Amino acid sequence: MSVRDNIREVAYSLYERRLRHRVAVSHPPRHVGVILDGNRRWAREVGLTDPSDGHRVGARKIVDMLDWADDAGVEIVTLFLLSTDNLGRTADELEQLLEIIATAVEGLAAPDRRWRLRVVGNPDLVPAPTYERLAAAAASTEGRTGMQVNAAVGYGGRQEIADAVRKLLLRHAEAGTSIEELAEVLDVDHIAEHLYTSGQPDPDLVIRTSGEQRLSGFLMWQSVYSEFYFTEAFWPQFRRIDFLRALRDYSDRHRRYGG
Repeated sequence: MSVRDNIREVAYSLYERRLRHRVAVSHPPRHVGVILDGNRRWAREVGLTDPSDGHRVGARKIVDMLDWADDAGVEIVTLFLLSTDNLGRTADELEQLLEIIATAVEGLAAPDRRWRLRVVGNPDLVPAPTYERLAAAAASTEGRTGMQVNAAVGYGGRQEIADAVRKLLLRHAEAGTSIEELAEVLDVDHIAEHLYTSGQPDPDLVIRTSGEQRLSGFLMWQSVYSEFYFTEAFWPQFRRIDFLRALRDYSDRHRRYGG
């Protein structure tokens, strides 16, 4: 390592320490959503011939980020791992991606981890063998008391709302409620009760890597009052400093609800 690199590392270390202190004395977001974007572009940028290698490196980054969130006092993290749009990729690419995701989620559920897992998304859109692995990993974490981690797989915001309405209608149909009677009482809380994240608070902060400034359908319903943080770093490049900057930015904002 050159002298310049040593100086850069020392400067980063000091800056990270300052950020950690700044975040420690502020009120952290309770729920953070993360769009893990830029794996393929990072792979191309560093000269990897297989784009899936970018996803593999990105998968290893997840544990680091969850540790950072845990240290900061975040209670819930929702990870956007596979969108409904991603399901349209070539069969070979999708097969590799599903294997990477399933392996990563199983790793998060390992006995030496403290996190509680929940799979959010439409299970009917994910190949059964993959979903069974995801569900088994989540089930193995029941009873843990650590941070809640939502793995969004086969997830789309519009799909989630459609599924919530469908569940709502079926439940009332089974109870003998007529459409007219349902229309009389239907409100946003009834729909929210049937979302994939039901029972959890909405995200306070949504982070997206890779420089893209859109949600791509991520937590569309839940993020109506969320704060957003976009960073140019590709997901495999995402550092603790980047995460702390997002928390600092969040703490500096005056949140407004509907105004």
